[in-house]
Amino acid sequence: IETHTFANLSIKRPDHTYEYLGQEASEKLYDFCKEQDYIDQYGKVTDRLRVDLKNNMVKVPEAFEAYSSQIITLAKKICGKLNVKNADNKRKVTINKQVYLSDDFKALWNKIKYKTSYSVQFDTDELVSKCVEALKTGLDVTHAKLFYKKAKVNIEAGGVSATENMHKAVLATGIREDLPDIITFLQNKTNLTRKTIVDILVQSKTLEFFKKNPQKYMDEVSKIIISKMQLMIIDGIKYTRIGEEEYYAQELFETEEIYGYLSKNMIESTKSVYDYTVYDSDNEQYFAERFEGNDNIKLYAKLPDWFKIPTPIGSYNPDWAVLVEEESTLKLYFVLETKANILAEALRETESAKIKCGKKHFEALGNEVTFKAVDDFDHFIEEAAESVEETVG
Repeated sequence: IETHTFANLSIKRPDHTYEYLGQEASEKLYDFCKEQDYIDQYGKVTDRLRVDLKNNMVKVPEAFEAYSSQIITLAKKICGKLNVKNADNKRKVTINKQVYLSDDFKALWNKIKYKTSYSVQFDTDELVSKCVEALKTGLDVTHAKLFYKKAKVNIEAGGVSATENMHKAVLATGIREDLPDIITFLQNKTNLTRKTIVDILVQSKTLEFFKKNPQKYMDEVSKIIISKMQLMIIDGIKYTRIGEEEYYAQELFETEEIYGYLSKNMIESTKSVYDYTVYDSDNEQYFAERFEGNDNIKLYAKLPDWFKIPTPIGSYNPDWAVLVEEESTLKLYFVLETKANILAEALRETESAKIKCGKKHFEALGNEVTFKAVDDFDHFIEEAAESVEETVG
């Protein structure tokens, strides 16, 4: 949960216009979540919020009562399911001093620890042009539909079951609906000026679809605009190292308390800065096991949540910092983003954009650190070997 998470929630006024919660109120809700221990200091949701959601006990400040159902729905979407683990298997992770205090890890950390700031340049006319073209060719809005379902219910000794025997849709062409404030809606979604939004809508000549299905039209238009904005922003972004004094201190590893569950989300480690590596997915488990088993991997670290790179679409936390040693003398420094599939079409647009920002961030540091998005350990280690040959050659 971030400070802007709730800003776009809206309620309908008596005059059929929409009132948005807004950024200031969203920040107050963010602070409230912290006070209730629903999120930690970094905004990550806690199990307390998941438990309260499951038991329908989530507290919402009285001032935001009108938005309570939307707030709870959004919180459920963010939280996902309550993941129950065996408390007997819970272990606290401790520092592996042999790695943490080594000169090799200090050298690796000194290359990646520095912070950057970014600036963005893009041409508004070009953005309008790209959005107009995308709306003309990619917009798919039909009339609102009414869906009818009928099922046969069987009541037996074992319980009640239902079998669907009819499912059909009818176009809702006769419904008259007051048109919402589309400009304000798109402003809240995109942060563009009213003039730019009007230019996009008018030049696209697609407003006839707005009358057909207002909500569908607004949702689709906002997705297309945001998609084009993200591409242009990332293409025009430039990172600059802030200076020698702005960096993530190595000592932060010692202040963080990390817990994991044996046979659930942690493996024992001899090469990491911790005695156990806590992973978030099967793919991370695969890479951690390969790091441990490969002689060319001198050491590695799962980058903590507080190691964040700023981007225009939210902060980005890469997965791993890795030191590869070839031929006992040549050291190669990597920061890795490990995915099950790194093809652009397989990633969400925000994931792909953040990875591009991560690459530009580490390029700006200029510390001989290579940033890579990888989905196969063998391919990564082969490329590292090729880098050695090129360097020696």
